[in-house]
Amino acid sequence: MQRTKIISTEVAMPTAAGSASSISNSTCVRLYNGSGAAATISLTTSVGAGDTVTFTMPDASVEFLQKLSTDVIWSSSASVKAAKVGLTQ
Repeated sequence: MQRTKIISTEVAMPTAAGSASSISNSTCVRLYNGSGAAATISLTTSVGAGDTVTFTMPDASVEFLQKLSTDVIWSSSASVKAAKVGLTQ
């Protein structure tokens, strides 16, 4: 059974590429979309980088995003919350 270790306090996701965050240099981020609609989550190697990848996150869902500690993320909605977490077995 997977367990989630909360490492940092949940924060509202930045909503622009220029303010993207590494979420405390996390390698695993728990995302919760409470926006009332689907949200677009974007990830890139650094603020201003041209290699952005995106995915759609349904409303009222939780996703765990694995990334490099230096990668930065942002969302189409500030109602998407992010927390640095660790996963255990």
